[in-house]
Amino acid sequence: MTWQLIVEPEPLPGSWNMAVDEHLLRLAGSSPRTFLRFYRWERPTASLGYSQDASRVVDVDFCRAHDIDIVRRMTGGKLVLHDREVTYSLASADVSIFTETLRESYRLISRALLAGLARLGITARLAETSPPAYVRSTMPCFAFPARDEIEIGGRKIVGSAQKRNGPLFLQHGSILLETDEALLAAVSRPGESAESLGMTSISESLGRPVDFDAAVGPLVQGFADFFGAGFDRFALGPADREAARLIQASKYASDEWTFRRGSPSAR
Repeated sequence: MTWQLIVEPEPLPGSWNMAVDEHLLRLAGSSPRTFLRFYRWERPTASLGYSQDASRVVDVDFCRAHDIDIVRRMTGGKLVLHDREVTYSLASADVSIFTETLRESYRLISRALLAGLARLGITARLAETSPPAYVRSTMPCFAFPARDEIEIGGRKIVGSAQKRNGPLFLQHGSILLETDEALLAAVSRPGESAESLGMTSISESLGRPVDFDAAVGPLVQGFADFFGAGFDRFALGPADREAARLIQASKYASDEWTFRRGSPSAR
């Protein structure tokens, strides 16, 4: 079993990152391939879940004043501030590996991430329940670990979301290298306190700085170990880049997409 692996250490604009993930989803739907991608962000970027109302969850004026981008994901979930992290995405329609249910495929990917964190020397676990107050609230993603998300001592270290259309799905998520509770609290609405956010990071857990390059190798190996997958390196060719550019221009770089209110359809 061979997957396509994309590792992009060069920080990229948020709208481009979202467009590439959607392009890979389309490729996975048109051919029997599984894509695993790791990437970074050009500058701090707040991403909204597909169905979120921007006016209720993000302080747009603060973001504009502090050079923080805002994008809307095609996946569900809550507000995430992408900054000092490793971001992963996985696109596939292979039900022989991932099953056809959102929760089971989500759990499988979480377990692969646990294996990668273990290779880094971090012992983490899957959260068993979602606090009801968190589920109903407009709190950001990293306020609490939800069911099947990865936590250490009740503090979230990975936040993920999935978009599914039958067997075809995209899951992407944020694996924190460092935390900045104060900035996340400032970006969020109606206004969280830094002390209320239950988050941790790879660097904090290990007691030493860990950068993108040092984290990605063990995370890739965690997927290889858990799924028994090998990897071929995949690079976006000219046709891929043009397709992603068109998605970016028509959707993720558009205020009409970013600031409209969607309808619930994904985790």
